[in-house]
Amino acid sequence: MSGPTTVAMGAVAPQKKRLLDRIPVLSQLRQSVGLQRVMLIAGLSLGTLFVLVAIFAPWLAPYGWAQLGVDGKAFGTRQPPNPVNLLGTTVSGFDVLSRTIWGAQTALLAIICAIVFSIFIGVTVGLLSGYFGGWLDRALVVIADAIYAFPSLLLAIVMSIVITQGQANLWGGILAAAISITVVFVPQYFRIIRAEVVRVKAEPFVESARVIGVPTGRILFRHVLRNSTRTIPVIVTINASEALLTLAGLGFLGFGIEPTSAAEWGYDLNRSVEDVTSGIWWTAIPPGVAIVLVVLGITLIGESLNDLSDPRLRRRRRAGGAA
Repeated sequence: MSGPTTVAMGAVAPQKKRLLDRIPVLSQLRQSVGLQRVMLIAGLSLGTLFVLVAIFAPWLAPYGWAQLGVDGKAFGTRQPPNPVNLLGTTVSGFDVLSRTIWGAQTALLAIICAIVFSIFIGVTVGLLSGYFGGWLDRALVVIADAIYAFPSLLLAIVMSIVITQGQANLWGGILAAAISITVVFVPQYFRIIRAEVVRVKAEPFVESARVIGVPTGRILFRHVLRNSTRTIPVIVTINASEALLTLAGLGFLGFGIEPTSAAEWGYDLNRSVEDVTSGIWWTAIPPGVAIVLVVLGITLIGESLNDLSDPRLRRRRRAGGAA
C-alpha cells in the first residue's frame, strides 16, 4: 500500500525549477521559438556588446575622450580616417573612434541611473497605493495622470538647466537625464505595479497571512511585491531606450554634457551637422550608428519579452513539440 501511495504522491509533487529557468532573460530565451528567439538573441548580442564596450572603454579607446594630440603632435580638425585616427577627427580635433567608445560608458551610466530611480520610486509608490487604497490611492492616481501631460524632452531640458545651470559635467548631465526620465516613467511603473498589487492582495494566501497576524511589512515585500513584478523587465527596456534617446537629445540641443567632461553621442552629432553638408561623413556616422544599434538592441529585447509574456506562445510551442 505504501509503495503505490508514495509513487502517486511523487507524481503530483511540484518540481522545483532549475536555476536557468528562474533567471529572467535566460528563462524567456529557453521558451522562445522562431522569430521571437531570433529577435531576443539579436537584442541580447547588441546589448551585451554595448555593455562590454562601456565597461572596457579605458582599454578599447586608443585615446582619451578630450585628447587633442599624441606625442606632442596635434590631431588636426576634420581629418579623414588615417592610421593615427582610424575614424578621423571632429571639428574640435577629438578622435572620433575614441569619443564613440567613451560615449558608450556615458550612455550606460545614464541608463542605469534612470532605471534605478524609476524602479525604486515607481514600485514603492505603486505598492503602497495598491495595498492601502483609500485617499492615498486616489491622490496618487490623479498625480500620475497629470504627469503624462508633460513632454519628456521638455522636462529634461528644464531639469538640465535647473541641475547644471547650463554647465553640465559628467554626473550633472547624467542626473539631469535620469531625473527627467524618472519623473516621466514613474507613472508607468506605478500603474502596472498598482494593478498587480490590487489583484494579488485579494489572493487567499495574502488573506491568510493577515489572519494569522503576519506584520504588514512582511506581507508587502515577501508576499505581495514578489508576485507583482512579472512585467518589470519589459518596462525596463522601454525606460532604458528612452533614457539613451533623452540624453542624446539633450546633447544635440546643447543642454548636455560638456565635451571636456565626458564623451556624449548627442553632442558629437550636434557638432557634425555642418560637416554633413560639406561631405564630411566620418564625424556623424559613428555616433549616429552607435545610438541606433543600442536602441535597436534594447527594443528587440523588450519586444521579445513582451511577446513571450503571452501564454499563447507557450501553448504554440508545446503544440509544435507534440507534433
